[in-house]
Amino acid sequence: MAIRIERLKSLVDNFQGRAILVLGDLMLDDFIWGRVNRISPEAPVPVVDVETETFRAGGCANVAANVRALGGHPLTIGVIGRDDAGARLKMLLAELGIDAGHLVEDDRHTTLKTRIVAHGQQVVRTDREDRSPVGSKLVDALARQFDKVLGDAAVIVVSDYDKGVVNEELLGRVLPRAKQAGVPVFLDPKVHHADYYRPVTMMTPNRREAELLSGIAIRERASVVEAGNKLLERFECPYVLITLGEDGMSLFSQDAAHDIPASALEVFDVTGAGDTVIATMAIAHAAGAAMEEAAWLANHAAGVVVGKIGTASLTRPELTHAIESRS
Repeated sequence: MAIRIERLKSLVDNFQGRAILVLGDLMLDDFIWGRVNRISPEAPVPVVDVETETFRAGGCANVAANVRALGGHPLTIGVIGRDDAGARLKMLLAELGIDAGHLVEDDRHTTLKTRIVAHGQQVVRTDREDRSPVGSKLVDALARQFDKVLGDAAVIVVSDYDKGVVNEELLGRVLPRAKQAGVPVFLDPKVHHADYYRPVTMMTPNRREAELLSGIAIRERASVVEAGNKLLERFECPYVLITLGEDGMSLFSQDAAHDIPASALEVFDVTGAGDTVIATMAIAHAAGAAMEEAAWLANHAAGVVVGKIGTASLTRPELTHAIESRS
């Protein structure tokens, strides 16, 4: 189909108020910013003089933040710990205007990723997390929240970061309910859980995930097409979107394949770009976009956020400007 600039802009205008159910692994992203002026005398590592520290919503919470920044209404479901990281994440969500009323609190540790950044470059990252699957009690609580908001959702996003919330038991309960309700499900996958991803409407693997899930090494376009068709067959889903970094993205359906070139002008940080892609796909589809139109919008959105440092989102005016300037 021909993609028209005015059509894309009108879809962006229609994002306002679209309800997107976001289910997955919540995280707190901690960024420690500083400068390097010397190497440690204790080991051959840089010494970072810390200048400031910032916190941002990560994982499934970053998907919700992207939906909210684009004018949507995220219905966010996940597990949050009774700890300092959990309290800070709830505060961040409140500041973003995201309702935390559907989060489930537990003694489980909130996933905390700390990145030390010097001169705009990430030096090291530390992860504090519990990756074991959540138990049946938490699954029951999450499923209850899912049932409460399912009727309000235009699209469901499942954000699997392999931190324990998205597991076989939970997916076995919520995915059939979504299908019965006729609500499309867009899923950002992890290889370990491949056997549980049915039924879904769309999967959005990156290049490496697509290789592992399909068993096909992606090199040239022919291998991308082979991998995309293999994923459609394996997961029995109507659509697959493979994100390919600097090579853009490719959208597959049962009867077509569409290549979308990357739109980024500069790439500073790819942290959270996949969250932006699936959030934009979901809200665009909720606003009436065909899947190819949604993919073009997601591509433009990703091109904006990779030009920012750290976990980032973008607004509707930023997306509209990207469409106008890069199409």
